[in-house]
Amino acid sequence: MAAAPRPRRSVLYMPGSNARALEKGRSLPADGLILDLEDAVAPDAKDVARDQIVAALAEGGYGKREIQIRTNGLNTPWGYADIVAASKTAADAILLPKVESADTVRQVANIMEAEGAHEGMTIWCMMETPLAMLNAKEIAGAHPRLGGFVMGTSDLAKDLNCAHTPDRLPMITSLGLCLLAARAYGLAILDGVHLDLSDDDGFDASCRQGRELGFDGKTLIHPKTIASANAAFAPAESEIAWARKIIAAHEEAAAEGKGVVVVDGKLIENLHVVSAKKLVVMADLIAEMDAA
Repeated sequence: MAAAPRPRRSVLYMPGSNARALEKGRSLPADGLILDLEDAVAPDAKDVARDQIVAALAEGGYGKREIQIRTNGLNTPWGYADIVAASKTAADAILLPKVESADTVRQVANIMEAEGAHEGMTIWCMMETPLAMLNAKEIAGAHPRLGGFVMGTSDLAKDLNCAHTPDRLPMITSLGLCLLAARAYGLAILDGVHLDLSDDDGFDASCRQGRELGFDGKTLIHPKTIASANAAFAPAESEIAWARKIIAAHEEAAAEGKGVVVVDGKLIENLHVVSAKKLVVMADLIAEMDAA
């Protein structure tokens, strides 16, 4: 179950223990929300957070936003109950923390099936440890319910004992391995968070780098960064115009029985047409999201 094409420019973490945040998420211009039961929730608030997320999703009102529930790990006292509860909601996905093997994905998939998770509910994996990087290919192909990866760059930097530099050069190999695995299996992949909320220039640079590397969007920790992420990961007007031009030229050539398409002196191959159509579809979906 490869991730369905949809805007994922901005995906905001929201603590499940904060009822006010869960309410605010219904009106924020983020493409997606990660309703968090793990890092953002204190141990003594885990059960309350789980109940609040379930209740919020039952109430609805999140529109076209993609909703993921980040559970605690199965090796914790709360993980199994989190997955059972999440499986019974209308959430789009369950996000698993610190996934290091394909077996973890399959184990969670079995629980979801047993608990009646809806057919479209996917599994996403936090990729945030060295072992996860080495096993990225196996994890990506673990189960048909897998929908995508989320980079946990903060925890990864700690485990690598590397510097969290502005250019993220110490993590480039890890980012690349996960990107390769995700694209090989048709998965979506989101870039990690930028922790310094006072560093607007650094955030913008991180978004640009993520877009250049090939990420679908960026995970966020504060609503004030949503607009910048949306702008960074949206296709430029010039890209959309060029894509539409390619599609129109290809359709015209096909109608005339021509096998060769040339646009502005450039030979257009079928692969270019496929990419152009995907970009236009995404641009239209983004327009719908922004208008909602």
